[in-house]
Amino acid sequence: MSDFLKHECGIAAVRLRKPLAYYHDRYGTCLWGLNKLFLLMEKQHNRGQDGTGIGCVKLNMPIGQPYVYRRRGIEKDALAEIFRKEIKNFYKMSRKGVMNHHDPESVKRHFDFGGEILVGHLRYGTSGEFDEGSCHPYLRRSNWRTRTLMVMGNFNMTNAAELNEVLINRGQHPVFGTDTQTVLEEIGYHLDEAHTDLYRHLRDSGIPGAEIPGTISASLDVPRLVAESAAAWDGGYTICGVIGNGDMFVMRDPRGIRPCHMLITEDVIAFASERVPLMTVFEADAADVRAVDPGSMITIKADGAISDTAFAPPQKFTPCSFEKIYFSRGNDPQIYRERKAMGSALVPQIVASIGGKYDKTIFSFIPNTAETAYYGLMEGLRLHRRHEVRAAILSAVETGSLTPDLVDDLILRNWPQNEKIAHKDIKMRTFISQEKGRNQLVSHVYDITYGVVEPGDFLVVLDDSIVRGTTLKQSILKILARTKPAKIVVCSTAPQIRYPDCYGIDMSELGKFIAFQAAVALHRRAGHQALLDRIYDECQNELKLPPADRRNRVQEVYDAFTDEEISAEISRMVYPEKIDWDGEVEVIFQSIENLQASIKGDCGDWYFTGNYPTPGGYSMVNLAYIRWFEGLGGRSYDLPL
Repeated sequence: MSDFLKHECGIAAVRLRKPLAYYHDRYGTCLWGLNKLFLLMEKQHNRGQDGTGIGCVKLNMPIGQPYVYRRRGIEKDALAEIFRKEIKNFYKMSRKGVMNHHDPESVKRHFDFGGEILVGHLRYGTSGEFDEGSCHPYLRRSNWRTRTLMVMGNFNMTNAAELNEVLINRGQHPVFGTDTQTVLEEIGYHLDEAHTDLYRHLRDSGIPGAEIPGTISASLDVPRLVAESAAAWDGGYTICGVIGNGDMFVMRDPRGIRPCHMLITEDVIAFASERVPLMTVFEADAADVRAVDPGSMITIKADGAISDTAFAPPQKFTPCSFEKIYFSRGNDPQIYRERKAMGSALVPQIVASIGGKYDKTIFSFIPNTAETAYYGLMEGLRLHRRHEVRAAILSAVETGSLTPDLVDDLILRNWPQNEKIAHKDIKMRTFISQEKGRNQLVSHVYDITYGVVEPGDFLVVLDDSIVRGTTLKQSILKILARTKPAKIVVCSTAPQIRYPDCYGIDMSELGKFIAFQAAVALHRRAGHQALLDRIYDECQNELKLPPADRRNRVQEVYDAFTDEEISAEISRMVYPEKIDWDGEVEVIFQSIENLQASIKGDCGDWYFTGNYPTPGGYSMVNLAYIRWFEGLGGRSYDLPL
């Protein structure tokens, strides 16, 4: 997307089902599990580049031996760097005689990541500080294995402030800054409670102390204690946790907002945010990989027993549609088809915009995530044109007016032309996403193919979404205008993004959305400041109501205008300044109806419609308007209500 967004986050987990010796004998290495974890993470590198973390829990380690390990990093190429260091250390210990890397028992005893449970996390932060301490997995240590807890996830909790208040009211001392810490401490609290109850019962029953840890481990009801922890959570989440005894759980929010997939084979139980990495890394068929059901928790006990438990009542399924539009890798067969359908759905609007002048129009896309949708657009344009040509030929045959010149005009001179126009010139996604200095840098992100567009041509470029319009105005349109086209048409496969997200996408400041800016500009031009003032008062009143009773007052900002009116205002607002060009700019957005028709099954659309799946969304959107009205920045879901 031309306006780069960050997304929280990607997870990978590998739970070996056999001893390390099995993998050494069958696959020639004791690091089969670690290698698979690296590949799962590398195949999802698109999901997080702020930081990386990996963790390991070893089963049945003798008393006195460490059993849980973690590495985290935020340096450039942190994923590759962490694994490079671990592999280097693996062979270094072998060379020095500390460990025999051909002996599975020696590897398990001495190599930190020579264990049966391996987890990894890729972070795009939407809250908290950008330092190593903010990277997952988070770890809560204890000298009891059954109280040690490691947690990571792809999530945002909209009510983190309220959850922290619960901890405070218990007498705990939470560290503010991330909802991850809140989740860790909440699960840790219920784990401590369950552990203490079991310990006292066993102790009072006369069970010898040496036998108590094993009995507690076997008796821990992980689904129950995690379900108790999750009862108050409001947000979108996939969370993976590992207890020090080897019990493991993976859970998905009740509305399925955040994605999670799993694969079970005779060798491994594996989880990932996306389906295709599991297919590729383990050479599995699509039918073998299934999505974790919304509201379900997959639990794997230390002895390998698997259970699938519902931890929350069923809710309306509202998976994040940006997974389809942008975030997930496009080599998933379903997502590939859906993105092509999104591109094809724009054909009628584009044909109307160019007046059917295919021979005077160049079609392209803004790299690189819109490429698949672009293929769908070109297929749709050619199919549309074939229908036009067929109808024209049949009409000419019927009237006896078919001539060679007419055939030439219909078939040879007026077909859609595709070229690659825009190029990502330099890689500065991570640092350019920070606000400071952004405006001075975005104008150099893209470059153009020269000599393709002739003066007077129409130029149509496809993007997958337009959020702020900053890069369009300050970079892309200025570059495209150098070829002097008569008109530039920018098409978004996503509808107008009108409302902030609070479930994992870094787009929470209402005043930065170009669609919101356009609606406000239309109101002010029409003298409707009183309406904006009234909405401010209504938003404040909403936050006084119980969370379940709140509704989205910001929708009133858009009610007075059609989608076309707002798109026209956006076209005016992104028109590049101070350039020698007087052509036309038109911005076209996908309709919500066409988006829903393109996606197989249900999809969440709250950023387009304002219809949030949880009460926390309505709280957040009203607070976002208040902060915009008062001239304040920052993420509204980080703040107490």
